[in-house]
Amino acid sequence: MDDAQNQFLSAAQGGPARPESVDAAARRAPVHAPVPPQAPSAASAAVPAEVPPTVIGGKTAISEQAVAKVAAIAARSVAGVYALGTGSGRALGAVRDAVGGSSATQGVHVEVGETEVAVDVTLVAVYGTPLTRIADNVRAAVYAAVESLVGLRVVEVNVDVNDVQIPGAAEGKPGSAPESA
Repeated sequence: MDDAQNQFLSAAQGGPARPESVDAAARRAPVHAPVPPQAPSAASAAVPAEVPPTVIGGKTAISEQAVAKVAAIAARSVAGVYALGTGSGRALGAVRDAVGGSSATQGVHVEVGETEVAVDVTLVAVYGTPLTRIADNVRAAVYAAVESLVGLRVVEVNVDVNDVQIPGAAEGKPGSAPESA
């Protein structure tokens, strides 16, 4: 056979039509170097593999305070929510914050059962956003956060839009006109 026939047969069998150098073939072929075993890090060694709950005995109790904080954080994250709670509750919360207290759950009331929870949220909305949309978004955010982070089934989320904050108006004076610049 001559070189032309070798090239034709090689191309017909899926091979290259021209001979290649060894270097070109090595560059094209994937390199599979063995990965050296690594010692487990301290962080991964401390975290045990997931064990089914039926194997480990014990009871988990989640406090109303914990559920209320999760719900409050979720509600505050919704666009259009100015604050949680009523006007008097927010004023009391400001005093509590000034003396080192905590108002992380202000405007949120929860009732926690063994597997279910009901949440009531009282909020002040920002003027200009449809109130029903804010309420629906708060409801959805609270449902998602409580069910995924707490692990309890949410029975209901009641949203009470207590007030509307007018941008530029002094807080505590509903309906006051914005100051002119």
